[in-house]
Amino acid sequence: MQCVRRQPARSQSRESLHRAQIKTTASNSLKRLGLEDDKDLQFLMSGGNLLKVRSGSWKKPRYYKLQDDCKTLWHESKKTLKSKQTFSVEDIEEVRTGRQTDSLKKHTEESVEGRAFSILFKSQQKSLDLIASSEEEAKKWVDGLEKVISNMKNLNPQKKTEHWIYSCMRKADQNFDNKISQKELKSFLRDINIEVDEDYAAMLFQKCDKSQCGFLEGEEIEHFYEILTQREEIEVIYGAYAKTDGLMSAADLLNFLLNEQREDASQNDALQLIEKYELDENAKAQQQMTKDGFLMYLQQPEGLIFNPAHKSVYQDMNQPLNHYFISSSHNTYLLEDQLKGPSSTEAYIKALLKGCRCVELDCWDGSDGEPVIYHGYTLTSKILFKDVIKVIKEYAFKTSEYPVILSLENHCGVEQQKIMAQHLISILDSALVTKPLRDQMPTCLPSPEELKGRFIVKGKRLDKLEDMFSEESKTAEEDSVTEEEDDEGDQEDQEKKSSKTKSLKLAKELSDMVIYCKSVHFRGFEDSRDKQSFYEMASFKEGEAVKLAEESANDYIHHNTDKLSRIYPAGLRTDSSNYNPVPLWNAGCQIVALNFQTPCPEMDLNQGLFLQNGRSGYILKPSFLRDQDTKFDPITLPEGPWLKNKSLHLMVISAQQLPKVSKRKSSIVDPIVKVQIYGVPADTTVVETQYIQNNGFNPMWNENFQFNVRVPDLALVRFLIEDYDSTSSNEFIGQYTLPFNSLKNGYHHVPLLTEKGDHLSSAGLFVHIMVVDAE
Repeated sequence: MQCVRRQPARSQSRESLHRAQIKTTASNSLKRLGLEDDKDLQFLMSGGNLLKVRSGSWKKPRYYKLQDDCKTLWHESKKTLKSKQTFSVEDIEEVRTGRQTDSLKKHTEESVEGRAFSILFKSQQKSLDLIASSEEEAKKWVDGLEKVISNMKNLNPQKKTEHWIYSCMRKADQNFDNKISQKELKSFLRDINIEVDEDYAAMLFQKCDKSQCGFLEGEEIEHFYEILTQREEIEVIYGAYAKTDGLMSAADLLNFLLNEQREDASQNDALQLIEKYELDENAKAQQQMTKDGFLMYLQQPEGLIFNPAHKSVYQDMNQPLNHYFISSSHNTYLLEDQLKGPSSTEAYIKALLKGCRCVELDCWDGSDGEPVIYHGYTLTSKILFKDVIKVIKEYAFKTSEYPVILSLENHCGVEQQKIMAQHLISILDSALVTKPLRDQMPTCLPSPEELKGRFIVKGKRLDKLEDMFSEESKTAEEDSVTEEEDDEGDQEDQEKKSSKTKSLKLAKELSDMVIYCKSVHFRGFEDSRDKQSFYEMASFKEGEAVKLAEESANDYIHHNTDKLSRIYPAGLRTDSSNYNPVPLWNAGCQIVALNFQTPCPEMDLNQGLFLQNGRSGYILKPSFLRDQDTKFDPITLPEGPWLKNKSLHLMVISAQQLPKVSKRKSSIVDPIVKVQIYGVPADTTVVETQYIQNNGFNPMWNENFQFNVRVPDLALVRFLIEDYDSTSSNEFIGQYTLPFNSLKNGYHHVPLLTEKGDHLSSAGLFVHIMVVDAE
């Protein structure tokens, strides 16, 4: 390679050099995404004006453009300090057409419906509401953005890494000459979260600078990329099994699958993996797997730690509802805290898309005759009941086709209760359960399978379900129900009521919609055994439920074998914090409601449990939590079939491409890995690795741990990576939680999620797992 020294630019400025690069750079980015000939993408990269809507009085034109890396959107800003703003396509959760956000519905006319669209983000960031100049232009923006998002998601891990690294390289190339100096190399390494000393940086640079020009370009940059992405641990594993002229034959791969991955695999399975993941056509033709193909396999679903057989619905869905854990939300309408935070239909959308199957609606009389939803006696904003029902209908079954429970906290007068009933009927139509599924009085709750695509109302009822089948059924249009405060004691606390009883007038139209989830007060296990019907369910404050789970666990489990129980956070949790759901699941409680809007370890556990069974929101409880004669007690752990005594041997090997936790360029993470087991008290534990200094790109630990798990059917495993700090609390980097029984044996990558539960693109943890029967 001929060395060409850098010369000062004469006729071209740095900006003109940059412009000259854009066409080639953009073309390469489009090629990596497989969209080089796509007209919608070319439209986005040309950019255009859109009307940005913030309020009724704030609607201003702004210029938007997809940058040449095909993953960053740039938009102009009139703010002095923010003249150029960008956001990543990977931060977008959804592009929604029409006037579908609260802001657009409130601040725009119906006439702009076809020109309006919204960009919704994975974080708590407000939606970006936009209006194009024409319906055709709006369609180009939406179609183009959806293509970029889809293709970024579908890039294989190696392509994602390549795309990310080359994007960082372009950023480090400060004078836009497609060459990397040693100074720029050091800056690039900081960008990708690794700090190296000057000697190592110089050695690395000299190793790649074969032309000795003092900068890297062309093949030298490719060589640098190969060194950077080299996975030593993969080379060691591959080398141990690649026994056919330095490559893996199908027989070699089968040997790996049987001995390391402990899979029940055949020669045909190995051949299918080679056909599916081998990148080298010559090797594929010889039915062999190269090191790159082997790494590709380990980064695909077959190579991830979560058992792919559990990604779809694999459990029996024909048992009564009370035999399942049900993903449940508390105060679903809130986006933030319980005192002054905003209420929004977006909160319902987010919860439903996460697989939530029980949402809460706090209903109050609205000033214009329309019932509203908000947190009573607080400064939280209000939203219309009918708007919430419309959104629930639209999003209820996008993630899961199994039934959604509408938990009504009814504070409305009779007239607006009738309006609530009208909205439920007119909007949900035949999907709303308004009578038992069969013509005779049922003896148990229906199954999730029987209720696919249906809505169930949980609330108060004037009479018993049996009365629907009696000749003397009630015909009165309204009546009173005298009850004790059992559901959502927040209002009781707010009003400082001295009396615990109140009289609620209930409209018959709303009452008759309560079929399988009639709310009743809990008066003790003996009273429930004698008087509570299978379709009647109690709600428990967090403190009361935890006490029962600790002091009367077996009685609680028996109660939950044929009845539903709902648990909700204490009223003092005004910051929307959460309680630990695991002890309540251990006691068989089905509807353990959490504040979905709050990122926290408790929500990680909830999402981890419901990760399995196709993210259906329904998890079949272990048999010992469904057996009415069970002796199981999670506290005392008597002998029984629940004691399966497994030994988990875990090696934490390495991590890849961890994100920075600080925006400061000089900040590099010091990653530390914690592995936590949640389950019965005897199984709950945590271990941690040493921290690795100044390396978030490819830290390596090679540390071994062992766990004894007595009741694996109730255990969850949480992998947590933090940025170690010796003087203050560690900072969160990423986590992943999954059921113990969904672990796969062998070498596996662990995907990582943000605090909000979104995937960290390209980041991961590499581990070795072995689960065996404990002696």
